[in-house]
Amino acid sequence: MDLSWQAYFTLGVTAAVFITLQVQRRASTDILFLGALLLVTAAGVLPAEEALSGFSNPAVLTIAGLLAITAGLRTSGALDWLGHRLLGNATTERQALFRLTTVTTAASAFLLNTAVVAMLMPVVVSWCRRRNISPSRLLLPVSYLAILGGVCTLIGTSTTLVVNGELQQRIQQDLATAGTAPLSLFELSAVGIPCALLGAVFLITLGPKLLPFRSGFIKQLDEQRREYLIEMSVQSESLLIGQTVEQAGLRHLDGLFLIEIDRAGHVITPVTPNTILAADDILVFTGAVDTIVELEQTPGLVPAVESEFRHHPERHLVEVVLSRKFPLLNATIRDASFRQRYNAAVVAVHREGERLQGKVGDIELQAGDTLLLQTGNDFVSTYRNSKDFYLVSSVEGQETRYHHKARTASALLFVLIGWLVIGSIYHSNESLLGLTSPAVASLGVAVLMVLTRCLKPSDARNSINIQVLLTIAAALGLGRALSASGAAEALANSLISIAGNNPFWLLVGIYFITVVLTETISNNAVAAMLLPLAIEIAQLGNISARPLIIAVTLAASLSFITPIGYQTNLMVMGPGGYRSRDYLKCGVPLAAIMAICALAIIPVIWPFELS
Repeated sequence: MDLSWQAYFTLGVTAAVFITLQVQRRASTDILFLGALLLVTAAGVLPAEEALSGFSNPAVLTIAGLLAITAGLRTSGALDWLGHRLLGNATTERQALFRLTTVTTAASAFLLNTAVVAMLMPVVVSWCRRRNISPSRLLLPVSYLAILGGVCTLIGTSTTLVVNGELQQRIQQDLATAGTAPLSLFELSAVGIPCALLGAVFLITLGPKLLPFRSGFIKQLDEQRREYLIEMSVQSESLLIGQTVEQAGLRHLDGLFLIEIDRAGHVITPVTPNTILAADDILVFTGAVDTIVELEQTPGLVPAVESEFRHHPERHLVEVVLSRKFPLLNATIRDASFRQRYNAAVVAVHREGERLQGKVGDIELQAGDTLLLQTGNDFVSTYRNSKDFYLVSSVEGQETRYHHKARTASALLFVLIGWLVIGSIYHSNESLLGLTSPAVASLGVAVLMVLTRCLKPSDARNSINIQVLLTIAAALGLGRALSASGAAEALANSLISIAGNNPFWLLVGIYFITVVLTETISNNAVAAMLLPLAIEIAQLGNISARPLIIAVTLAASLSFITPIGYQTNLMVMGPGGYRSRDYLKCGVPLAAIMAICALAIIPVIWPFELS
């Protein structure tokens, strides 16, 4: 077919975005997609109203609400409680992996993957340090399990929300065709749960044979850390009451030693593993400050402020992972003026499994580098949601936790899940007005988090990642441009001519195209741009669009092969000491298994025939 100049122009702009992202790793994804959208809009490919409609997409608002809700769960201490209960008394790597498999997969089905991984990382690293196990044995499985859990429900990952938001807008614009109805909350479960179960079995059985043994770099700095004395009081409602020191996980703490227990004026020393903890016990510890911080996050333990042993650390250490949008990439630390820009000094750098040699000031910064920083007290709160860093984790002086709000925050999470379930059941009932909308549900519960003081208004605003939302909205607009210009139809015709009349090969083709692009570019952007192509293929092939839509959704979410394919993979790269080949070694067979499972199930659950 003959293409218009608008189609050629849109294809050229889209190709330029993809090529730039590959050639220039420090390129800002959100700015690139926004610039491309503005170009096609200025050229008249799309009316401005349609081009910018992605910014009002329900998915963008839903993701914003979920980010705020997750922040409330974190600041209330609900996620800390889950993490410490998860690995508290696990003694072996296999036990830890079993527990992580269950909890991570289940949590990721209802919380955004990045939040789950950010919560579990310090817990896993801390447990590994206490048990003298390399974090590289567990952190990559945590990322993979979060990805697997994310495809079990509609709200598990932002990718599924992006797809669903676009489908909702197609209905509003009278563009709906066969198989393009919005997704229900548990529709993906039919294929997501089998994929998650199969992936979990792989990670438990074959995964350990494919994972590397590497020690984290922070342990190399242990000798530089000063030891502190600290007293922790056992609260009257603590779950630790009645447990032995061993059962409470307070016996084998690397860099930390329980020297005595003050019980109503009676001092118990030495403390044995079988000593039973009681309410109002004062536990006196000595050890490395980062391990002491872990105690302050343990529900039921609070600092005994009246203690004469209380000390304030003279420095504040923070661990950060540099993102692809970090503005000082490829500059040396000395030339980057890190102290002037961030009011922080770089203590050490870690890259792909080994500590770099030479002077710190001469190291050129790269995406995925893990830096240990000496910072001011406000660094974590200021840069926690900055686009410059994939992860900001305090080693000393953690953000304040409001543990008395943990139950309220947890209850609100169940309110959200119940709301979404009911909304999914009655989504076609117009008499319920907008109450069935996932965007209304997520934003409504986010507001309740603030009103119940589980989350400060400032923290709620800071939790919303504008760069992610901007990328999604701009990619949605660019996807519409591909469709309106005729470029998507041309690409669909090309794929149909290659695959022939067999719809299964069309399914295979769209799945693998999505996988390849997702492993090299933003998964949300790929889903937004390929969705119109999948619908166009279905219309030209005279088949239902549903199986192709499900394929794009899954393939854009199940990213295991490269560290940049999914944000959680890059988050664990530095703390786990991983190299790119580690992702290939473990991710390729996992991705192949997921492809076989998904392609076998999708045509059965969602037939190609038009109803």
